[in-house]
Amino acid sequence: MSAQDELMEAFSGESQANRRYLAYGEQAAKDGFEQVAKLFRAVAAAETIHALSHLRAADGVKGTSENLDDAMMGEEHEFTEMYPAMVAIAHAEGHRRAERSMSLAMEVEKVHYDLFKQAARAVRDGADLVDAPIRVCPVCGHTVIGDAPDHCPVCNAKGERYAEIS
Repeated sequence: MSAQDELMEAFSGESQANRRYLAYGEQAAKDGFEQVAKLFRAVAAAETIHALSHLRAADGVKGTSENLDDAMMGEEHEFTEMYPAMVAIAHAEGHRRAERSMSLAMEVEKVHYDLFKQAARAVRDGADLVDAPIRVCPVCGHTVIGDAPDHCPVCNAKGERYAEIS
């Protein structure tokens, strides 16, 4: 493997470790181990530093317009190719939790694609997105610019549960 391949493999591993450790931290907090939860969150932050360093070293971060194009391509791949096949397998196997998790993600990826497309148009016109809160549903990841809906259109969670992203 080339150094470029190694960087991308390291990026993938560090990225996955970050997400795993955040999940482990949530569980530790639920189990009443706040210091252990804090440790998981701290190491997750360190893994993010590693992942971003590897991605930059691999020249994986370009200008905003190019990054938006790459993000749209990734989101489109997820909702047109990746998730449909995965949902079909989960359905065929009767793995309802997997099917629901991936079906919700697939629907939300379409929303992300549209939001990135909107941002790409703005950037190409020399502008930023409208200055408004950006909110995310904590159940499925549905994302909105502006006010949260009364209920999430993807998973039906109450809009008051949406988290504002800074």
